[in-house]
Amino acid sequence: MFEKLEIIKMAQAMAANAGARMGAIAGNIANADTPGYKARDVPDFAASYAASGDGMRATRAGHFSADADAAVPVAVIRRGASSPDGNSVSLEREMVKAAEVREQHDMALSIYRATSDILRDALGRGR
Repeated sequence: MFEKLEIIKMAQAMAANAGARMGAIAGNIANADTPGYKARDVPDFAASYAASGDGMRATRAGHFSADADAAVPVAVIRRGASSPDGNSVSLEREMVKAAEVREQHDMALSIYRATSDILRDALGRGR
């Protein structure tokens, strides 16, 4: 019943995106010394959620809608300066991305908590 709530679906998608991005970051850090390795990343949550069709919907003919045909790749190669051995991983950039992804995951957890608090209050089983 509650899995049909849009905000819960959005929070689940946000947490899944954060997990996928953290996996890509971990792979980049693990391959920081691999010659010829190109850094990878997963598109941010806003881009992937909009492309999934779960974003804004047109409920009337005059509404604008997102382009559902625009496919977002699962992993993209980051362009940037590479070292002499062809590796494009920057540990500093990966650490900054890791901090951003952690904030995204924390936000998804906050949405879960707030939603469950609202549902408990609505059912008369407050905190």
